[in-house]
Amino acid sequence: MKITYNSPFVLTYTFVCVAILIIDSLTVFQLIPGLFTVYPHMPYQNPLSWFRLVSHIAGHANAAHLASNFVFILLLGPILEEKYSTRKLFTYVLITALITGLLNNFFFTTGLLGASGVVFMFILLASFVNFRSGEIPLTFILIIFLFLGKEILQAFANDNISQFAHIIGGLCGSIFGFRTNSG
Repeated sequence: MKITYNSPFVLTYTFVCVAILIIDSLTVFQLIPGLFTVYPHMPYQNPLSWFRLVSHIAGHANAAHLASNFVFILLLGPILEEKYSTRKLFTYVLITALITGLLNNFFFTTGLLGASGVVFMFILLASFVNFRSGEIPLTFILIIFLFLGKEILQAFANDNISQFAHIIGGLCGSIFGFRTNSG
């Protein structure tokens, strides 16, 4: 038996995020605050600000933050990558990152980093894996109900967690799932 690189995008994304966290932790370069965090009121004339709108999904506050996101990404990602293709999943992740980054910049006064929007996009997208045209999976309805209920209740907690990014990620996953599987 041999070990295979069974999910190229998901595994590469994981290893890149781990490397960023290690480099940030072991050096004085401050990569995560400098390159992998979206800040409110971004200066649109600065190209680095545009990069951060997407790169924020690769920065994490600490190892626990990274692990909590990548447990789900590594669990769901290979299934999604097989179902939707590496290219399509990569595109979905970039779109989700851009939308959460832009909306956070427009509506919030806090920074944003981490892959939790991607995690919730994966969760909702996974509910469409066995989708059939003309049907709405009951698992999708239950996930939406439980997911939105939990996120709305937690939105009022002062916990430095962006429930907004979770909700936007989930909406992106729902749209991608319906759009990709209805045609």
